[in-house]
Amino acid sequence: MAPQQTGSRKRKAPAIEAAAASSSSQGSEATNGEGPLVPKKQKRPAAQRSLVHYLKGREVGAQSHAGLSSFEGELRRYAVRKLPELLCESELALGTLNKVFASQWLNARQVVCGTKCNTLFVVDVQSVQITRIPLMRDRGAGLARAQPSCGIHAIELNPSRTLLATGGENPNSLAVYQLPTLDPVCLGDRHGHKDWIFAIAWMSDTVAVSGSRDGTVALWRMDPDMFNGSIAWHNDAGLPVYAHIRPRDMETIPRPSTNPSNRKVRALAFSGKNQELGAVSLDGYFHLWKVRSTLSRLLSIRLPYCRENVCLTYCDELSLYAVGSQSHVSFLDPRQRQQNIRPLCSREGGTGVRSLSFYQYIITVGTGHGSLLFYDIRAQKFLEERASASPDSSLGPTGSKLKLTCGRGWLNHDDLWVNYFGGMDEFPNALYTHCYNWPEMKLFVAGGPLPSGLHGNYAGLWS
Repeated sequence: MAPQQTGSRKRKAPAIEAAAASSSSQGSEATNGEGPLVPKKQKRPAAQRSLVHYLKGREVGAQSHAGLSSFEGELRRYAVRKLPELLCESELALGTLNKVFASQWLNARQVVCGTKCNTLFVVDVQSVQITRIPLMRDRGAGLARAQPSCGIHAIELNPSRTLLATGGENPNSLAVYQLPTLDPVCLGDRHGHKDWIFAIAWMSDTVAVSGSRDGTVALWRMDPDMFNGSIAWHNDAGLPVYAHIRPRDMETIPRPSTNPSNRKVRALAFSGKNQELGAVSLDGYFHLWKVRSTLSRLLSIRLPYCRENVCLTYCDELSLYAVGSQSHVSFLDPRQRQQNIRPLCSREGGTGVRSLSFYQYIITVGTGHGSLLFYDIRAQKFLEERASASPDSSLGPTGSKLKLTCGRGWLNHDDLWVNYFGGMDEFPNALYTHCYNWPEMKLFVAGGPLPSGLHGNYAGLWS
């Protein structure tokens, strides 16, 4: 790996040239990283006594898990802490696609992405070849074209990585594809949501839940007979044939007295350990459901920061939910009346936390200002830059927060850009999505300009 600079300056490898893509295609996102082989004994940062007691209590039963208490487990934890400071960006050119909202790794080379211009595509991060995936249409296809498109906000793979759930041509509909072929399997359309789908979470290999701007969550069950065959069916015109399904259960977000009109479901996260589903709504609440054959609501909690709560993730290690808002990440343990982990402030100019992910004890934060931050939840502090870029350096941290700044991407210099933004040539990209490929130690990051009217994209492979 080539040596890289420290500090918040951009770490950039030569840009990779994209294959030719049509003007209606859209960008993708990926992740890449590499860590040292020999662990060094690290001094654990000081933490509050109450937090240490809390975390030790939460780890009961986990330490007996094979590997976590072994040398391999320690090596893995060390690599996770060291990986961010070793990452180097290779920017990926996506043509004229508009704002990548969602992404997931399909394999070591391919990432599937969804964009604001309602394009579903697969990008090869090595060749940068882009392959568009046809979207599924409702039975009443005219309904989809009658409303403005919000794009594809969610892409999720089931636990066995045999099915992919995302949006349809109509952003209200849930589309399920078979992997690895990406053949269409089924579409939940007119019996489901009445507004855009913002979030999807898999409960098992055949059960998924979607959350919508209409203030509902819907539980869908896929019949295994629909995807047991490996050959896609086609009609006489050669178009793929897929099933149309309806939800098994639908629940409505309760209406708070403070803001009865803004219960839009913005993000979902599932706890397999507790069989519980967390949801964040734009009125500033966190909701929890027990998942069985139906959804049973357990509680609703007012969030400490109520503006722009748009992302949610779950940490299996600590059984904690993390919620990203305009300037903070809040941590929630539904089983604890008093929350013992204080919120972290991103301090990125109020542009918001736009994407979140947990891996072990490190939370990765994608901001609306084009930067990636890394937070150690056990130490309750951000990872810091080291005085030397060398992983073998004995020099300690500088005290400065480790921040990776993403590249410029592409911005459409249209009339709106000229008239409303004064022809400003530099716009930080909001990092709407990022996803790790930990076996390959790669990180894929993507997004686009934060102002809603601007048209552009960013995608980068960090390794």
